[in-house]
Amino acid sequence: MTEKIKFVTLGCEKNLVDSEIMAGLVAEHGLRLVEDKEEATVIVVNTCGFIDAAKEESVNTILNLADLKETGNLKALIVSGCLTQRYKEQLLEEMPEIDGIVGTGDFHRINEIVDKALAGKKPIYVGNPVFNYEQKLPRKVTTPRYTAYVKIAEGCDNACTFCSIPIMRGKFRSRSIESIIGEVEQLASQGVKEISLIAQDSTNYGTDLYDRFMLPELLQRVSEVEGIGWVRLHYAYPGFFTDELIEVMASNPKICKYVDMPLQHSEDSILKRMRRPGRQRDTRELVSRIRERIPNVFLRTSLIVGFPGESEGDYERLSSFVQEMKFDRMGVFAYSKEEDTPAARLPDQVADEVKEWRANTLMEIQRGISSQVGERLVGQEIDVLLERYDGRNDIYIGRSQYDAPEIDGEVFVKGKDLKLGDFCRVKVTHAFEYDLSGVAVG
Repeated sequence: MTEKIKFVTLGCEKNLVDSEIMAGLVAEHGLRLVEDKEEATVIVVNTCGFIDAAKEESVNTILNLADLKETGNLKALIVSGCLTQRYKEQLLEEMPEIDGIVGTGDFHRINEIVDKALAGKKPIYVGNPVFNYEQKLPRKVTTPRYTAYVKIAEGCDNACTFCSIPIMRGKFRSRSIESIIGEVEQLASQGVKEISLIAQDSTNYGTDLYDRFMLPELLQRVSEVEGIGWVRLHYAYPGFFTDELIEVMASNPKICKYVDMPLQHSEDSILKRMRRPGRQRDTRELVSRIRERIPNVFLRTSLIVGFPGESEGDYERLSSFVQEMKFDRMGVFAYSKEEDTPAARLPDQVADEVKEWRANTLMEIQRGISSQVGERLVGQEIDVLLERYDGRNDIYIGRSQYDAPEIDGEVFVKGKDLKLGDFCRVKVTHAFEYDLSGVAVG
């Protein structure tokens, strides 16, 4: 009997790419990919282990799926990803429901692991997290046919005191431009029109391979691939955001005028404890240069509140900074105390209820800003990538270049006989808190 396998992916887009590679490998191996967990004889849970909430979600998901050994067809439950890379011993000791474990550096051996798990051997493949994405591996893209993520690097060399990514993903490793362009060309031949370039630290791309910042050249090369309409950049580390990168983003019409740049905080004393590059003055200067050179740019950032030692004054100044900078998109996270990170050992840890209050209050401020942000697009014509059709309301729904998949807002479009997966010219008529609406004009 052909085994049926389902992948359950938790966490970030980088995990999603790894799951898609594993799916391609098992399909080549003769297993049948299924969507229904009840039907699956093998389930692979690709976990996230970044913060406490993600770890809890991963553990709960594993336990819930393990019940299918009694109620469904499940023979083998395999766990992969960041949680296994970091907590292999604990998982094996505390969760006998798991039939196999694979870390972030060994997922390309998924077929061996599945075979051994089905044979009752409980395989453990957790070595150094040094997987090389230069290898030509099959990939089953699970995003809609017109959009895909492409990893340009793995791991991270930055020493942020709150972050456990280097523990789980290893040192920073760039892929070659040739490898990336080859994958983009393959995706474009399958109908992909939007490429989102991802890495833990995308602006550092190329420094290990080419001894210089190569992201501007990479963006240019990707945009030249036939069939690609949008190139989107994620996770741009502010310390390495060069003037050359700004110029390429400003001048190339295919590169989305969207900068995803996690800043984490505004106050110099907190940034120093976080071991983040630069200071608030540097951030202000960088944001000013980006906005001056790319007047229609949308800036997304993420902030951490409740970091050890963050005083009420620090938080109030952060709030003022947010109100003044008016970021177009923003996410706020309450600090999570991560094992084996320097920040976990810092004094003056902030109480959980204070962290949550600060996060919620800061997002309230951002909600007001977001309503104003959309207003500036009313009356303008923008390109929208159409994603679905709501027949009940006779309306199309898509995204602009200012909206990343699964993260930002949507555009509701009135029009006739439009084609999903195509770009459509839309005149914006209304702005809401996070979304827009308009009429198709071409």
